Amino acid sequence: MKEFVISEAKVETAIIVGLITPYQPERKTKEYLDELEFLADTAGARVIKRFTQKVNGPSSVTYVGTGKLEEIKAFIESEEDEEREVGMVIFDDELSAKQIRNIEKELQVKILDRTSLILDIFAMRAQTATAKTQVELAQYKYMLPRLTRLWTHLERQRGGSVGLRGPGETQLEMDQRIIRNRMSLLKERLKEIDTQKSTQRKNRGRLIRVALVGYTNVGKSTLMNLLSKSEVFAENKLFATLDTTVRKVIIENLPFLLSDTVGFIRKLPTDLVDSFKSTLDEVREADMLIHLVDISHPDFEEQIRVVEKTLGDLDSNTKPTMIVFNKIDAYTWTPKDEDDLTPRTKENISLDELMKTWMAKLGEDCFFISAKNKINLDEFKQLLYKKVRELHVQKYPYNDFLYQTYDDESMLES
Repeated sequence: MKEFVISEAKVETAIIVGLITPYQPERKTKEYLDELEFLADTAGARVIKRFTQKVNGPSSVTYVGTGKLEEIKAFIESEEDEEREVGMVIFDDELSAKQIRNIEKELQVKILDRTSLILDIFAMRAQTATAKTQVELAQYKYMLPRLTRLWTHLERQRGGSVGLRGPGETQLEMDQRIIRNRMSLLKERLKEIDTQKSTQRKNRGRLIRVALVGYTNVGKSTLMNLLSKSEVFAENKLFATLDTTVRKVIIENLPFLLSDTVGFIRKLPTDLVDSFKSTLDEVREADMLIHLVDISHPDFEEQIRVVEKTLGDLDSNTKPTMIVFNKIDAYTWTPKDEDDLTPRTKENISLDELMKTWMAKLGEDCFFISAKNKINLDEFKQLLYKKVRELHVQKYPYNDFLYQTYDDESMLES
């Protein structure tokens, strides 16, 4: 039933579509479409064209207006080159079953929205049984209200044969029942996984727990590898990490547990947050959060707000948190001319000025590093040591046994 999965083997050609509205100005739409193109690339699709339209809000029938839909259709039909033949159109917002059905009927190509694209990437990235179960449940939740477009035989009735007389059951009702049964089974399986993970967390002893959180692709796994001297998979793609990995880290004489969690993203589907509850429990049960930020990203402040909102949804926004700005080696800026009287923007601010601004606001609760080039890493470790030790003294004031070891290190990895 994964009818919206993009094949890894074949690079498909795609168009992306977004709206400019009073609530989402053109600059913001461009940033969203840049991210949507990165998502498409991660999933294995090549974007050759993007369309935008200025409207008050999305059309309930076709998302974009009739004229814009005809323009998209004309472009699709004009691409006769086999390598540029459009295989799909991806919309930046979640579409209803009605919208998908109408757009597909008009354009005659595969239609995806941001949610189905993210689900596809999650399905592609899932490696463990836990992640696969979580992704499958989220896919069924997405699919259930959209079943009416997945089948062409929905109006047919089952039977009137012996033992099955009566009005029968429509194919749609059958499909819905099958999916609901499957969802119930997956939820029970996730409850078992949640119980197992809770037992694992209880068995980790009296150690402070620190969780790495942040927007997707900000370098969490790279930092995890440096601090724990491990080999967690890291890649310059969105959602490279789905499964939470926990490692014991020792700085000087102080051990603590460090977990690497799934990255957040704008418009993250609610079904994914619900399905990944057992994974995100590492965030809920952490004593401290390291919020990693890609300072080289032009919209890093918006990414900070997205992560903070998601943490609020997880009831974890009041935990002790350090904001660590990563990728300072990749930060770029353009100095303003002395006679330039236009207002200053983020693009005109030097890294030193930006650092002073955030340090004045947060003090010791922020730090600046490059995990890739190991810039300021030793100083960061010292600050992290100080904060973890303070938390340990607060949480375990009578516990002098900090030198805790494990016979089975594998129990730390989820």
